Amino acid sequence: MGRYGMWRGAVVVVAAGVGLVGCSSGTDTAAPAEATKAAATGAAKPAAGVGKGVVLGAKGTPCVLPVTFETAPKWTAEAVSVAADPDFAALAKQGTVTLVCEVDAKPAGHVGFVRVWTGGDAKETPREALEAYVGDEENASKAAYQEIKAGALAATEVSFTISSEFTDGPKPERAFAVSTPRGVVVVHLGGLDAAEHKAMLPAYELAKRTVALAG
Repeated sequence: MGRYGMWRGAVVVVAAGVGLVGCSSGTDTAAPAEATKAAATGAAKPAAGVGKGVVLGAKGTPCVLPVTFETAPKWTAEAVSVAADPDFAALAKQGTVTLVCEVDAKPAGHVGFVRVWTGGDAKETPREALEAYVGDEENASKAAYQEIKAGALAATEVSFTISSEFTDGPKPERAFAVSTPRGVVVVHLGGLDAAEHKAMLPAYELAKRTVALAG
């Protein structure tokens, strides 16, 4: 499991003991309650979430990104800041990209996230970014890559499975990557288990279909 996933997995165990609601996915394991998360990361209070399906990524939205995309109704977004905690910064890096935004499915009745990661080398291709991203996930297997269109952008997509002590058998994961003038963007969907992943696929597909370079 990737470093961020291992940290999230430890939170799942703690949360289960005190009755907190969590969510999980290989690189996407359970999220703690807001106060627990703030204490663990030293981050400031999260930005206000998105109440309904909106276009995320532009200035004035919870996550300012190199791209924009439409969120599913009721999913809520918050920016992830790693600046306040060097240890968390290490956890929130996978491959060549760093976690910058989480779009949470809990308000829509599901357990999981669409997560956005940015960074990479200026010359890095989407395929190279995804290969590094999946390669940093210790429990990933059966990775299959394909060249696609995400919105009007050339993109690479990968599907793979995750198995770990925090999962009940192998479960699917999916991500796509695009190049921007500000580096590579990886958009990832995990989920608590295979059923949750399948239920959340429409939100991931919506993001992929509507992604565009931010102005």
